[in-house]
Amino acid sequence: MMLPTLRQLQYLKLLAEHGSFSRAAEAAHVTQPTLSAGVQELEKVLGAPVVDRARSGVILTAVGEEAVRRAEDVLARAEDLVQAARSAGRPLTGRFRLGVIPTIAPFVLPSALPLLRRKFPDLRLYLREDLTSKLVAGLKTGALDAALIALPYDTTGLSTAHVSEDAFLAAVPANHPLCAGETVDPADMEGEHLILLEDGHCLREHALAACSLDSPRGGGEGESPFAATSLHTLVQMVGSGLGVSLLPAMAVTAGLADTAPVSVRPLDAGAPTREIVVAWRAGSSRGPEARLLAETLKEV
Repeated sequence: MMLPTLRQLQYLKLLAEHGSFSRAAEAAHVTQPTLSAGVQELEKVLGAPVVDRARSGVILTAVGEEAVRRAEDVLARAEDLVQAARSAGRPLTGRFRLGVIPTIAPFVLPSALPLLRRKFPDLRLYLREDLTSKLVAGLKTGALDAALIALPYDTTGLSTAHVSEDAFLAAVPANHPLCAGETVDPADMEGEHLILLEDGHCLREHALAACSLDSPRGGGEGESPFAATSLHTLVQMVGSGLGVSLLPAMAVTAGLADTAPVSVRPLDAGAPTREIVVAWRAGSSRGPEARLLAETLKEV
């Protein structure tokens, strides 16, 4: 039985990503006839067309879509093989692609990057900041080697290593009645305008869980009409008196709440926390390095 080559699978993956033979060929650093011939050979091996060549561009067939999904896994494992061979006996050397969510990156990386440079001088770290869903997709397709994310989150198909627990703190406008005590009962925040990050940020769901609230659907009593695009914006909105919010402790420790007239208080005992972990694709040969990265980040 003839099998597809890695090159043919790579051509198909690029074709799916770029939507045209010319752009895919450019990304593969080959001529368009070369890429087209490779795709045709792949179709012969599979015994079915993988693309429909339309005037508007390339459309994957059902066979093509399934082939792309499987090709991403095959190519990721092949790249794992190369990276593992190159770094054998020398963990965290050479290229390592790390994703970080926006509610962690600005508060951990300034301390973590100098530490990683000192401990692993031959490490070439490529960083990508994005939402958890996109980072997880990147792990599964092999576009990322590991990601620094927060749980709870669906980690099916991934392995994780614990880094730290990150508590939530109540953030209210200065002199707000809720800051009269040393702690805040999450139940007392229900009657306030609760400002959260916009949909897509896992911190939004974590914050709601910390207050035992359902996700706001808009227009209800006590619901805030506002959503923030970043924690920095969130703090400014709270400082302007638009409502109250919850901030991760790591952000407060990094001085985020110092940028606006905001008072911060711990939540009462028993409030949920978020778990900071390093995640990687289950079975990846970069797993031991990801674990080492997690152990190193514990020192931050």
